[in-house]
Amino acid sequence: MTDNALRCLIAAQAAAICLALLVAISPAKAQAQREAAPPPALVESLKRFLQTWDHNKTTRYVAAFRDLNEDGIPEAIVYLVGPEWCGSGGCNMLILTQDRSSWRIVTKVTITQPPIRVLRSASNGWRSIGVWVQGGGIRRGYEAELRFDGHTYPRNPTVPPSRRLEGKAAGEVVIPSEQQAVPLYDD
Repeated sequence: MTDNALRCLIAAQAAAICLALLVAISPAKAQAQREAAPPPALVESLKRFLQTWDHNKTTRYVAAFRDLNEDGIPEAIVYLVGPEWCGSGGCNMLILTQDRSSWRIVTKVTITQPPIRVLRSASNGWRSIGVWVQGGGIRRGYEAELRFDGHTYPRNPTVPPSRRLEGKAAGEVVIPSEQQAVPLYDD
């Protein structure tokens, strides 16, 4: 084997090892980026926005930030807990998009329960959302898919155009059932 052939073989093996390492590291890196805490300024601007909609000092919320429309800017999925937001079928969820230094409501969805998932499927350029539906007359719970129609998501997960998911659709839990809600207002 010539020196050039040996160098090419070593370079090819090194490239294969690098590629294998990148493939192994990429999912872990992507998961770490998803789980990274959002910037404090983003969380604070969301909290200020939510306070303009709710003045009840007992309201709590859980927020997840994900880029739902692949524009590089995270949207907020907010699960609100409080007397004005919850009923026998669950609580309200807001899907918000950033609007300069504040937020704009894309959709207010009623009677949802965690777990709340961002599904891999998309509709009209936005990722679908999975929410748990149970209570308020629905005895056997199920996961409903909320698909974006070009302007908004369905407002009620129990009626069309929402649809009951059969089986487990691929996606990521962004608000788990056991997630603790935080106070909207500081004491």
